[in-house]
Amino acid sequence: MYQDENWNAVEGDELAGFLEQINPIDGKYRTSPASTQVAWRTLPFYETVALIRVQDPNWVNKKMCIYYLTDQGNLFRLNGTSPPIHEVNSKGPIKLNEDNIIDYLRFFCFFVRGDEGPFYIAEDMSDPNLPTDEMNDTTRSVIEGTIRPASYEGMNNQGHFLCDAVVYYSNALFIANFAVQPSGMIEMLNDEPIAGDLSTKVDKPIA
Repeated sequence: MYQDENWNAVEGDELAGFLEQINPIDGKYRTSPASTQVAWRTLPFYETVALIRVQDPNWVNKKMCIYYLTDQGNLFRLNGTSPPIHEVNSKGPIKLNEDNIIDYLRFFCFFVRGDEGPFYIAEDMSDPNLPTDEMNDTTRSVIEGTIRPASYEGMNNQGHFLCDAVVYYSNALFIANFAVQPSGMIEMLNDEPIAGDLSTKVDKPIA
């Protein structure tokens, strides 16, 4: 989800101990110190919470990545729903400001899923999560002509951060406006469809 240079590998005894804690994930994904790769990274909107990523080439779905938030040893499985994030936001606590609000929007929209996958914030064709290799020419030119960096648009009179972004959900693109509360609650104020029936969608399973 995030660029790889920010991740730190978990190895050796630490890896074995962590896998012991989570194996089998969701009662079905087996892990092993020989094949499972675990890495962690900090997030700019938390002081003591880190994001953990778990991958294993032996899983049936090779694209599967499983993520946790960890707060002082407590693990919160990011399963595509919002409650684990809101629980961490209240415990953390989350600290949002105009410098990290777009990072949080990307994070929340990736990890809180609809039936068709993430509400992916699409900003740049070089993003490794965009399925550029699989796009036909029409889809590629539509996406290239539409996506742009997400932007912070200031605060409203309720103290909510206002953001504007292009969202890639299922096989469609939208321009969406968001209001983010200091508590981390996000509301999509409106969304305007730009393109549908694209030849690809963001295929990044997490559960």
